[in-house]
Amino acid sequence: MDAKKKDRGFFGQPIGLRTLFLTEFWERFSYYGMRAILLFYMYYAIDKGGLGMNQVTAASVMSIYGSLVYMSSVIGGYISDRILGARRTVFWGGVLIMLGHIALSFPLGESGLFLSIGLITIGTGLLKPNVSEMVGGLYTDDDPRRDSGFSIYVMGINLGSLIAPQAVNSMWHHFSFHAGFSLAAIGMFIGLIVYWWDGRRYLPESSLHAPDPISGSELKKFYRRVAYGVVALIIIVAIMAFANALTVDNFIVILSVLGIALPVGYFVMMLTSKKVTKVERSRVVAYIPLFIAAAIFWAIEEQGSVVLALFAAEQTQLHFANFSISAPQFQMLNPFFIIIYSPIFAWLWLKLGKRQPSSPSKFWLGLVATAVSYFVLMIPLIGLSPAGKVSPLWLVLSWGIIEIGEMLISPVGLSATTKLAPKAFSSQMMSMWFLADSAGQAANAQLVKLFEPGNPSNEMMFFGITGVVTLVVGVILALLVPKIKPLMQGVN
Repeated sequence: MDAKKKDRGFFGQPIGLRTLFLTEFWERFSYYGMRAILLFYMYYAIDKGGLGMNQVTAASVMSIYGSLVYMSSVIGGYISDRILGARRTVFWGGVLIMLGHIALSFPLGESGLFLSIGLITIGTGLLKPNVSEMVGGLYTDDDPRRDSGFSIYVMGINLGSLIAPQAVNSMWHHFSFHAGFSLAAIGMFIGLIVYWWDGRRYLPESSLHAPDPISGSELKKFYRRVAYGVVALIIIVAIMAFANALTVDNFIVILSVLGIALPVGYFVMMLTSKKVTKVERSRVVAYIPLFIAAAIFWAIEEQGSVVLALFAAEQTQLHFANFSISAPQFQMLNPFFIIIYSPIFAWLWLKLGKRQPSSPSKFWLGLVATAVSYFVLMIPLIGLSPAGKVSPLWLVLSWGIIEIGEMLISPVGLSATTKLAPKAFSSQMMSMWFLADSAGQAANAQLVKLFEPGNPSNEMMFFGITGVVTLVVGVILALLVPKIKPLMQGVN
């Protein structure tokens, strides 16, 4: 097979995309399978197999968990860029994720929950940004297949996410929560095997090496910073314990602040780094409004597994048209619509070629669609009594609209991040993309406390205010597009 043919061995894309497609398929199967039932596991009564947590606390834990998962991408980006290289970093991340799901597979109570959160948080931080960065590395900067390739990659993510909620939900209902979590562990194990076997043949040799290897003196500085961080955490926990303030809710508040402050510090670091050229610095500045827009989008999109999960359980008809629906099954709507839309958008961007809208334009259109998805949910709540239930078709419609927004933001944002990244911060810039999700979910950890499932007037206000804020940001971004494009220095 000649090089040119090999470079088009997967639906006209580089054959290495197949390896990364399948790796993310199984990683997302494990993650979203676990998330589909985790909220219910936390607040279901102990005699029903759950942990018996307060519902509001469980919702906040879900949100801050998601934030921590993406916050840890900073660690993964640094380790890949400076120490292990992308390919090895991804492998060890997968190992930790698998161990995290195994911890939930045993009836260890809250100890097992928080152990699992720690393992999956670090593991996903090692894996996620580096898989995405390797996808970008399969293409040259001017390859017109780039956005299309990322759309196919995102479809792989969502194929795993589509199958997982149904499979894990069935294991829960037929056996137990822990049986469901064990299926997630098996999924990650399969993903590791595929990645190890296929990656040796089709991933570039460069992915085994750190692009900016750390020196001996820098490594000592790195260890010192890690030690300082651990000591600082111990001091904070000790002070909270001494003040009788060491509660889950207070710890979530601290993590919420960190989730929003971390990307701010990261932008400052890149903009002041001597390793960043003038052109690269301009591109980072152009990336800031895209980051803010993405954070707002992800805040709403990630509410699907918390706010809309509660809405499905408490305010939605679960017996409809002779079908019985389980609340976790609604989590299948997100990947279902992305799978439907992905080939359409991949074809559209290829068809338009250089005539397609710029990345900032796609972003503001995505925010408008996101706002509309929440406005739609207000309609069935008008005049609804607290005992009333809404048709599940409203949730289907809402998810169908917001996923148009995701197709305009998620694969486009992944692609734009790789194109706008400074060379010395290639993996770490991808970490910034995931920090947008982290910041959105950090805000969610506090916002979900304002949502009262089963209270139509509260739900209507929550959806309405959230939608208006999103729409306003979308309009502002649209007005800023002419100023952002020159800062991108030739990147579209």
